[in-house]
Amino acid sequence: MTGRAGELARIRLVIADDQSMIRAGLRFVAETAPGIEVVGEAADGLQALSVARRLRPDVVLMDIAMPRMDGLGAARRLLEDPHPPRIVMLTTFDTDENLHASLRTRVNGFLLKTSPPEQLIEAIRAAASGGALIDPAATTRVIASFAARHEPAAPLELSTLTQRELEVLRLLARGLSNLEIARALHVGNATIRTHVTQVLRKLALRNRIEAVVFAYEAGVVRPGQRDRPC
Repeated sequence: MTGRAGELARIRLVIADDQSMIRAGLRFVAETAPGIEVVGEAADGLQALSVARRLRPDVVLMDIAMPRMDGLGAARRLLEDPHPPRIVMLTTFDTDENLHASLRTRVNGFLLKTSPPEQLIEAIRAAASGGALIDPAATTRVIASFAARHEPAAPLELSTLTQRELEVLRLLARGLSNLEIARALHVGNATIRTHVTQVLRKLALRNRIEAVVFAYEAGVVRPGQRDRPC
């Protein structure tokens, strides 16, 4: 993020989508938010690579389905660079294969194209600060989809979590924000931030997206299961 001393740092954003109307809509939403500047656009994956490497944005909004090179391929190549941007994937989740591959690409967010504008802004800001955000609808799809494809296998790392940290992981994996988890467990938001930090550290995970993947692959959460806070 850039900004002169005494000024709020701006988040420099590149938008990559093959539909010009979608790009225009995303630009409009992003530029109405304080502190976000759209510095470039791309209409396909190869162009996204070129634009991102030339302009060095803080965040790239990347559509999965694009011509010449899809968003997943472009994201993987950008993330191999020495100083990659944060990447938030945009998708309609046409296929589960796209979803599975995206989750393992180490991006910083997943949004459905039907997500509300405020969620888009939240995802951009979360990514810029090194966090991650997944659309709650996508989280539900993730759990159901992977549970149907994988036999859960509880890794040894789970035994390092306290009962409260395990409960936080379950709720986090279902797409709840820190504030929502705090309300569900009747504790303060700061306490939940500490628990989330400890969960990620103990499980050697980078962000909340990797926590979702870990949770359903380990069988911590299952489709249709109703978690009851302790």
